[in-house]
Amino acid sequence: MEEKKFTEKESLELISQMIQATRKNLAKDQGNYFIIYGYTTAILSIIIYTSLCMTHAPWWWAGWFLMFLPVIILAFKEKRNTPTVVTYTDSMVNKVWQVVGTLFSLTVLVMLALSFIVGRCDFTLMLPLCLLYASIGTAITGLVIREKCLLYLPFVGFVFAIYMLMSYTINNSATILWNLYFGLSFVVMMIIPGHILNNKSEKL
Repeated sequence: MEEKKFTEKESLELISQMIQATRKNLAKDQGNYFIIYGYTTAILSIIIYTSLCMTHAPWWWAGWFLMFLPVIILAFKEKRNTPTVVTYTDSMVNKVWQVVGTLFSLTVLVMLALSFIVGRCDFTLMLPLCLLYASIGTAITGLVIREKCLLYLPFVGFVFAIYMLMSYTINNSATILWNLYFGLSFVVMMIIPGHILNNKSEKL
């Protein structure tokens, strides 16, 4: 059977259709990944910050592990509702976030191992590191689907992450304001782009 050869124009149209299909898949329904994950993180940041201000109990920092809960729930839901059409671009975006998720998991495991070795547990560096991973993952997603808000807004989170790391290096400690910086970053790089994607999906 002879393979069909695409002209340059047909190839560009096919790529454009794949990107449009991916945009629809990313932005369809009101509860997409960016919005749910963004709001969960923003709410958690306020709760943890307020709790730390009122009680000064350091174990409240552990509340950030709840930010992984939406990922588990959405992953389980996604398995039950497999999309009828999965484009190459869809697959690429999914793999980007699989890598980001792996980085999250590896960071936790390495920190646990080091805490066991040195006999001291300190997970405060998880905030800037997670912010770096999420910023890079969101920016790459924006690059793949050619969505400027997803490409450029994550730089806000990236800047906050670098600031937090430098602050920790200089002061050798974290401040409870990190929680608000983290939440604000997710508002800018996930909630705002998520709503923009939803609005655009209605016009596609």
